[in-house]
Amino acid sequence: MLTRPATTRRVLAGIGLALLLVLGATLPATAGRRADPGAGCPPDQPDCSVWDDEPGNPGDPGGGGDDGGNDGGGGGVCQWNGRTIPCYDEDLGWFNNGDGCYYKLTEGPTEPPEGEQWYLQTCNGGDLGAQDVVTLADPPAGFGAPPDPEELARRALASIKLLPAPLKVAPRKSIGPGLVGLPVWMWAAPSTSYFGPLTASASDRDVTVSIEAKVREIVWDMGNQEQVSCDGPGTPYDPKGERAGGTSPDCGYDKGYQKADTYRVTATTYWTVTWSGGGESGVIPVTRNSGTVLIQINELQVVTR
Repeated sequence: MLTRPATTRRVLAGIGLALLLVLGATLPATAGRRADPGAGCPPDQPDCSVWDDEPGNPGDPGGGGDDGGNDGGGGGVCQWNGRTIPCYDEDLGWFNNGDGCYYKLTEGPTEPPEGEQWYLQTCNGGDLGAQDVVTLADPPAGFGAPPDPEELARRALASIKLLPAPLKVAPRKSIGPGLVGLPVWMWAAPSTSYFGPLTASASDRDVTVSIEAKVREIVWDMGNQEQVSCDGPGTPYDPKGERAGGTSPDCGYDKGYQKADTYRVTATTYWTVTWSGGGESGVIPVTRNSGTVLIQINELQVVTR
């Protein structure tokens, strides 16, 4: 049946009203709760509430580049039992990756054999209680090495926390369903804690390395094999604002979902950590993954007369 222009206008007005009702609904009493800090969180992530309406569904530190450690650094030059440790310690000396021991020149109980020197040997990654005094003809691997600037950069990175931002979407299942073909808004808390820039530094002997960490982009996985990249925190949806019922000005899935279903939306935050010091500079990429939020999309029912 052909629809008259007046009826068409009423249908479009109904669509806009439906969107406002869906997105402007009031949060349930249990929604928006924040998880207890540290409760069930991944290592080094004190706040699990990365989704405002999905408490108990935390994100995770993720990975990125060669970032594999819980401290946000990983990698580095000296490791013991899967953790990065300083290659030089003022009290213990230089670390040897080959045997897991620190070595430092020391006074021995007697004269060392010809061509050898006494070393204080601290094994098990520096755990005290495993020390001995040994003689060696040649310095251990790594002995006397200058500070490694990249290791210091990773040590500085380990001193700060790069958290996934608390992310929000409209519509979302905990509030009410959206409609096929209508735009979806995505945004995040626009805080320095979640987007940077964050700075830190680490020093070893006469070398100091400084880092700056900031978010490059957030990539949203819409749960239907499509992704949306946003270079900022986005704009919160306001059901009474000028753009109500329209598209987000900076971070949205504008075409909306084309099929009624329940979709699982996640997001990955990409941090860029730049460092400089000791005559060198570099970049360490880091990612942080959000939890999951559900979006319910219903078919648009249009009645014509």
